[in-house]
Amino acid sequence: MGKVFEVPLEKELKESYLDYAVSVIVGRAIPDARDGLKPVQRRILYAMKQLNLLPNRPFRKSATVVGEVIGKYHPHGDQAVYDALVRMAQDFSLRYPLIDGQGNFGSIDGDPPSAYRYTEARLKPIALEVIGEIDEDTVDFVPNFDGQYVEPVIMASRFPHLLANGTTGIAVGMATNIPPHNLGEIIDAAVALIDDPDLPGERLLDIVKGPDFPTGGYVLGYEGLRKAYLTGQGKITIRAKYKVEDHRIVITEIPYEVKKADLIRQIAELVKAGKVEGIGDLRDESDKEGIRVVIELKRGADPRIVENQLLKYSNLQRTYAINMLALVGVQPRILTLKGALLIYLQHREEVVRRRTKHRLDRALNRLEIVRGLLKAIDIMDDVIRTIREAENPAAAKDGLLEMGFTPLQAQSILDMRLSSLTRLQMRTLQREREELEEKVERYRSILGDRDVLLELMKRELLEIKEKYADPRRTVILRQEVSDFDIESLIKEEDVVVVFTKGGYAKRLPLRSFRSLNRRTQGKSAIKFYEDDSPSAIVKCSTHDDIMVITDKGSVFWTKAYEIPETSATARGRSIRNIFKNYGRDEKVVWAFAIPKDPERYELVVLSGSGRIKRVKLDEVLRGRKGTSISKEGVVSVFPRLQERYVLVASKQGKGYRIRIDDIPVLRRQSLGVYAIKGEPLVAIPIDEEDEVIVITERGYAKRMAVKEVPVLNRGKKVGVKLTSGRLFSLFKYPGNDSEAIILTAKGIINRVKLHDIPLYSRTARGVMLLKLAKDDRVVDVVITE
Repeated sequence: MGKVFEVPLEKELKESYLDYAVSVIVGRAIPDARDGLKPVQRRILYAMKQLNLLPNRPFRKSATVVGEVIGKYHPHGDQAVYDALVRMAQDFSLRYPLIDGQGNFGSIDGDPPSAYRYTEARLKPIALEVIGEIDEDTVDFVPNFDGQYVEPVIMASRFPHLLANGTTGIAVGMATNIPPHNLGEIIDAAVALIDDPDLPGERLLDIVKGPDFPTGGYVLGYEGLRKAYLTGQGKITIRAKYKVEDHRIVITEIPYEVKKADLIRQIAELVKAGKVEGIGDLRDESDKEGIRVVIELKRGADPRIVENQLLKYSNLQRTYAINMLALVGVQPRILTLKGALLIYLQHREEVVRRRTKHRLDRALNRLEIVRGLLKAIDIMDDVIRTIREAENPAAAKDGLLEMGFTPLQAQSILDMRLSSLTRLQMRTLQREREELEEKVERYRSILGDRDVLLELMKRELLEIKEKYADPRRTVILRQEVSDFDIESLIKEEDVVVVFTKGGYAKRLPLRSFRSLNRRTQGKSAIKFYEDDSPSAIVKCSTHDDIMVITDKGSVFWTKAYEIPETSATARGRSIRNIFKNYGRDEKVVWAFAIPKDPERYELVVLSGSGRIKRVKLDEVLRGRKGTSISKEGVVSVFPRLQERYVLVASKQGKGYRIRIDDIPVLRRQSLGVYAIKGEPLVAIPIDEEDEVIVITERGYAKRMAVKEVPVLNRGKKVGVKLTSGRLFSLFKYPGNDSEAIILTAKGIINRVKLHDIPLYSRTARGVMLLKLAKDDRVVDVVITE
């Protein structure tokens, strides 16, 4: 009857979990640093060798291999064994596949392989190099799980397989992720370390350029790569390879471990969600010649913007974390590039030493036999007589020993056929003796002189390179990811961005608008559809951030280059496709370029009910796009830096000044305080010594001194007459070199130099800035400096 032991649960959990963790780390998930194989991979290769599934032999069912592995060496699930076998056959998973698969072994699209009863497999030639000379006593063998068979503890790999094919695995409390490399570069680095074991790790980076993924692509982030090779841990960015042709983006190589079908699905979802814009069609034209994913762009879409949106949001570009963890003995260790190579070279040196010792023993054994046979031929008559007179084989062997033969020689003579005792055989044996003596001398030289052994290692490594090395597939770019900024790809130039009441936006180069004299009719520079008209215009650089405010008080911002450049006659892009959460019934009423140092600025906000307030600009930018800065709608928003007053005006042409301190700084959702009666128009920050430009709806303008406008208490809300007619715009005069771009409801645009507008008194009408048709009116004015 069994005994029952009582132990504390905490102790049992700790010990059992530790045993489990060690089993997973050593027995499943982490590869050995010497041959780069996990136990299941090693057992698969060994089983296939034992099944004689060599490259020149016929294929066998994968089920045979799986059965052999789990029956003799790997007492785990059949699916885990088959998954490992499949991965070693996939040319998109391993840089140098070890198994030659026949049948469906999965695809880069993520399609699963066929069941193991349908597929067939055999070893590839390079797999024999990973297995190495294990039949020559180069590695230790241990009993299998039930003691009926033996298996190798390690493979005698003839090249640094850990780095060549890389690995990935998740254990308990740790994980490994070693990228694959180019075999030629890895061997060159190993040879360099044989020549100089003290070679600095930095120097190896000149030889090993970086990972070489089976799927190609680009590697960015050299500092992360350098850190990974010098410390064992680091992050790099891997990017697909693509080109822009005929207004389409064509992807020809994808990042490692990204499934093509998943990438296409992800891009489609990003387009549907509005995160990536400008894509009209997406199709997969890949075939047996290679990958070709075509992204058709919409008319007017900027390929550079679409490209960078895809890099930002999709797996067209992804981070790859390098963690060079491998088993050294039974201990998991983080390895540097140099450390991994040195461990391999130590292993290989031991393999070559043991192989040479094995070959020396065999050569000496055979040499002893050959020398005995040659001696026997010289005294053939005596040998024959001794054997003939012996009563039994044992007596014959004793007689030969008395003649000076060794036990091994005596047994070989007894086993020899008489037909071998010819002169022809004698000459053959003499040649063999000479060859064996040369081999013995060479083997002893290798074992007696480490330099000779190292030269042999170098020569064998270079033979592997000559046989299997191929050109690099992955391009290493030394630029950091941050260097690939979208703005660096877009030419900086002055532009005009126009928003319409119909909900469209477009960007045009400023150079497309000529400066004209005042009192001219202007130029029909922008065409609007019959059901549409302009609502806001902003002059800025393509690299500027633009803030727009809607009539509902919603605030949005974007880069100017993200608004597509169009012809003057094009409708433009829907604002709803530019700004997420933009309402169907909203209209842009104000727009301006955000200052480069927004933390120094405030926004002076005038609502539809005539309330006014100040809001910190950086507070607005910290919020979510689409949030409101006024529950009562907005008619005017101006950035303020240090101005001491705000000039408030209504459409009826009345206005006054308010001291800035009388306007409270409030949060975005606060209502503000009442400032003016009538239809509020504008509230601009100004100083006492400033001048303002006043423009009416019918195109009249004048320059006026601010000091003519009285300072009143905020509660008055009436003001004085600033001009005759309905006021359209009022803004601070920036200086002599500035211009105004004036836009009318019919799309007429005029650029006027502001110094041509004369200085008038507050009561004067001003001069005609541009000649308008009876049914036309000014709808927006923007200042250029």
